[in-house]
Amino acid sequence: MGDDKVERDERAERIAEFIEPLRVRPGTEVRLAKDFDPGDKAGISKKKEGVALLRTGVELLADYQRRLAAQDTYGVLLCLQALDAGGKDGTIRHVMSGVNPQGVRVSSFKVPSDEELDHDFLWRYTRALPRRGEIGIFNRSHYEEVLVVRVHPENLLRQKLPDAARGPDVWERRYREINDWERYLSDNGFRIVKLFLNLSKEEQRSRFLKRIDVPERNWKFSSADIRERARWDDYQQAFSQMLSRTSTPWAPWYVVPADHKWFARVCAAAVLAHTLIDIDPRYPHVGAAARRELAEAKRELKAEKKHR
Repeated sequence: MGDDKVERDERAERIAEFIEPLRVRPGTEVRLAKDFDPGDKAGISKKKEGVALLRTGVELLADYQRRLAAQDTYGVLLCLQALDAGGKDGTIRHVMSGVNPQGVRVSSFKVPSDEELDHDFLWRYTRALPRRGEIGIFNRSHYEEVLVVRVHPENLLRQKLPDAARGPDVWERRYREINDWERYLSDNGFRIVKLFLNLSKEEQRSRFLKRIDVPERNWKFSSADIRERARWDDYQQAFSQMLSRTSTPWAPWYVVPADHKWFARVCAAAVLAHTLIDIDPRYPHVGAAARRELAEAKRELKAEKKHR
């Protein structure tokens, strides 16, 4: 038992050290283009090394997810944000490849429906939160409300807000409301993991061209992608402010270099594993009465075989 604990502590320390440069320290002012390199690989020179690390991470996640589900006390919410072609779908597919799908729920958020627009801006996200024992994944998240809506403020009109709620302080107010909501969830046993997949403009261009040139990828491309790309600088500013205002001690942001898909997946697995290790979920303790029931059941099952 002692050796297992030492190994677990050493592993947790290595993971924490690996992801620390990705974390946005609460209270810091982020300048995305200057502070974070989308092409960084943290000194891992070969893709096969990264693939091996990812495999280890996936195995670790599978183990901890089983414990999380068995304990049924904590829930985990993974929020993924990125520009188009940032690699959100691939990250989910590869990082969660080894876990039990019954314990994971993925929610994607598109243009709000009429019903959703008849509620407050966090309502539709609240409805999709994970239960205790689950890992919930938001493929895009409540942060769209301070990203897309901010870059396209005309969307505020569709949200049927009172005039006073659309004033110049709307964004600072939303940052505060999101922080308060996430703290409430954290206080109630739901851990928030926030990953921004940081893609360079050149790599996005390359991925868009592949979607156009490869017939099997045509379905992924939309002309809207090009219109949004034209607002690149606006989005970079919106991301920088989002990271600055909403990275908190209870729900920090991690900026993941996303130009190399394999490395982005390694980072995502490491951050999620770090969260689960910190929770340290345990299998429920079986008391004396339950052990007696198990022993009796075992005797009955063995006796059943003798009488066949």
